[in-house]
Amino acid sequence: MSFTLATWNINSVRLRADLVLRLLAEQGPDVLCLQECKSPVDKMPLDAFAAAGYGHCVARGQKGYNGVAILSRLPLTEAGAEDFASLGHARHVAARLENGAVIHNFYVPAGGDVPDRTVNEKFGQKLDYLAQMRDWFVQSAPERSILVGDLNIAPREDDVWDHKKLLKIVSHTPQEVAALGEVQEAGRFVDITRQDIPQGPLFSWWSYRARDWDAADKGRRLDHIWATADIAQAGHSSKILRDVRGWDQPSDHAPVFAAFDL
Repeated sequence: MSFTLATWNINSVRLRADLVLRLLAEQGPDVLCLQECKSPVDKMPLDAFAAAGYGHCVARGQKGYNGVAILSRLPLTEAGAEDFASLGHARHVAARLENGAVIHNFYVPAGGDVPDRTVNEKFGQKLDYLAQMRDWFVQSAPERSILVGDLNIAPREDDVWDHKKLLKIVSHTPQEVAALGEVQEAGRFVDITRQDIPQGPLFSWWSYRARDWDAADKGRRLDHIWATADIAQAGHSSKILRDVRGWDQPSDHAPVFAAFDL
C-alpha cells in the first residue's frame, strides 16, 4: 500500500473547516491528522469531510480546547487513545490501517511561558506527559507505527530561527529536547522529515504576533512525522506547505506531509 499522510494543527476545525477542505482538494492526502480541533467530536464538521471523500475518521474532542482527529480516504479502525499525565485532555488518538500500520496522532501540551515547573504548572505537565509517552512506548515496543502531530518541541538547532536566543524559550529548551529524544528512542522512531531533508532550516509554525510572519521568518518546527525503525525506509517525499500559513485566516501552523510505501 502506498499512501500520503499529512499532519496539521488546525487551531479550530470548525472555524477553519474551509481551509481543511481546500487542503484536501488541492493536495489530496490519503490521511490527514488534525490537532487542536477545539471541538467535541459531535460538533466537528465530519459530514463535510466525508462528502469530500474522507469518510473514515477517529477522533477525540472537547469543547474549546485540544482535540485530535484522523481523517482518511482509506478504511481504518480505532486503535485507542491515551490520557498521559492524567490531564483529562483530548491529546491522542490512534488508528489502524488495513495493512496493519498504526498511526498515532498527538498534541503534546505547549508548556506555558516559563521553563520551570516550580513556578509554571503547565511546564511540569508537559514534562510529565512526555515522560509517560516514553514509558508507554518502552512497554508497548511499537512496530509498523507512524507517530505524527504537534509535539510542541523544535529539537534541532536548525528547527528554530535562532538557536541561542531560544535556548530558554519553551519549545526549544535543552530539557524539552532531551525529553522528546527519550520518547523517540523509546519507540525506536525515525524522524521522517529529517530523513528526507537532513540539512537546512525547516519551520512549521510562525507566531500570529509577527506583523509579517513570512518576511520575519521567526519560525520553529513543532510538527513532526516519525516512523518506527522497521518501516522508516518506506517513508519519503516529505514537505512542509509553508504557503498554507499565508491563506486567509490561517492556522499558525503549516501542514507537514510524507508518503509511505508499506
